[in-house]
Amino acid sequence: MTTTPNPVRNVRFEIHRSDSPVPADRRAQLVADPGFGQVFTDHMITIRWSAEQGWHDAQLRPYGPLQLDPATAVLHYSQSIFEGFKAYHQDSGGVKTFRPDANARRFNRSAARLALPALPEEIFVEAADLLIQNDREWVPTAEEHSLYIRPFMFATEVFLGVRPAREYLFIVLASPAGAYFAKGVKPVSVWLSEDYVRAAPGGTGEAKCGGNYAASLVAQQQAADNGCDQVVWLDAAEHRQVEEMGGMNLFFVYGSEEREVTLVTPELTGTLLPGVTRDSLLTLGREMGYKVEERRVSVDEWRRDLGSGNLTEAFACGTAAVITPVGEVKSATGGFVVRDGQPGPITMKLRRMLLDIQHGRVPDQHGWLHAVV
Repeated sequence: MTTTPNPVRNVRFEIHRSDSPVPADRRAQLVADPGFGQVFTDHMITIRWSAEQGWHDAQLRPYGPLQLDPATAVLHYSQSIFEGFKAYHQDSGGVKTFRPDANARRFNRSAARLALPALPEEIFVEAADLLIQNDREWVPTAEEHSLYIRPFMFATEVFLGVRPAREYLFIVLASPAGAYFAKGVKPVSVWLSEDYVRAAPGGTGEAKCGGNYAASLVAQQQAADNGCDQVVWLDAAEHRQVEEMGGMNLFFVYGSEEREVTLVTPELTGTLLPGVTRDSLLTLGREMGYKVEERRVSVDEWRRDLGSGNLTEAFACGTAAVITPVGEVKSATGGFVVRDGQPGPITMKLRRMLLDIQHGRVPDQHGWLHAVV
């Protein structure tokens, strides 16, 4: 066992490496075609928090099961949050993560909303770095492949009273991820959810908590039952304003490369997740000479402006897929097609630009890439 100190609040990581890592030939097979969220690296990070000790017992340890008491608080009251970002193999040979500091800040905003303790951002980033450094060989090198990093935290106090817990566990997992579109970028079909809502003002919409996703599954199933790939959420009050697609932010493209382009995305009102990819695309869009607007967009406007030709493309964005074109919209009262169901040039240009930055193929002018190894 070795230890590595962190100057922030005297947290020290103990290193317990696995005695039985996955053999190299088997690891190569898994990394070549990992899918998403199905394969995990040899190690994980764990850090405990208690009201008496604060953050302590930080470890890199072999990946493995957890043992929980049946009365563990998270199993009853869902005090749990998570994040997701990626590590990318660089053309230069190194490995870098994309904007982990932004994920650390959002993690703490989620923690505040769910009454969990804040984790110092430096520890969040170092924990991910340490895991990636020890599991370096699990980072894929194929085009559009990456190592997905999943930090999460949940209440571990054994107690059935309804109050914020006094004990928590922070964990970081790593999972090699293949290309989201293995056979080329394919636009998705979406179902407008008019029966269910993802979030309401004053709720947990802008927090990345497990409960939000559990509540979304019935609408996702409704979308699948209607032949759609994803669900689009509408506002809670009127069911008219577009909010998100599944767990991704939406963008609408007005204009074309032959005339002025405007990127429009629903504004952050507290009911939408403030996506890191969303924020990155707003910056890149401005730099590429596009106008950028954050405002409300109604379903009626989406349909009307498609019909007039003013709205030319639509896409969703997030960590997993980067950018996903929207090709068809369905609802209980009818539907419409976006750009004949084909990816648009602005959508694909933005997607390529962001991927090129993440993989180190073009200069990172914003300091978004964080060197790990």
